[in-house]
Amino acid sequence: MVRYYNDSTTYRLREKRKIAAWLKCVADEEGYTLGDVTYIFCSSEVHRKMNIDFIGHDYFTDIITFDYSDRKGTRVVSGDIFIDVETVADNARIYGATAREEMLRVVVHGVLHLCGQKDKSPRAEKQMHRKEDKYLALYKQMFAPELE
Repeated sequence: MVRYYNDSTTYRLREKRKIAAWLKCVADEEGYTLGDVTYIFCSSEVHRKMNIDFIGHDYFTDIITFDYSDRKGTRVVSGDIFIDVETVADNARIYGATAREEMLRVVVHGVLHLCGQKDKSPRAEKQMHRKEDKYLALYKQMFAPELE
């Protein structure tokens, strides 16, 4: 089950049911079952404090994923995914993407982390980006074929 919450922001993700169905397909495609996944949309201030407190990094980032998955046993992916909506909006401008597309990219990025995809090396980062592109295309195919 996918849940969505806000912390210190008024951001509202549109089409939550469609996104949850898409994320289930992503997990299936990656060989996993989507378990309990919670998205928490928050401000840069809250997100940066979490980054400092839990990861020891003193900088802004768009996503922090807390992974509770059982990838070896039941192959069920679960976790809490915190998204800094301000940094996502900034990144959309930097990368020339729409705010919606960049948010979807970050949303699927979190599930890919839960499915075991890493992004700390240049090679792994390229693989992550390819998968994000693949699943963004799937989203468009599923729900907005006119955008293809």
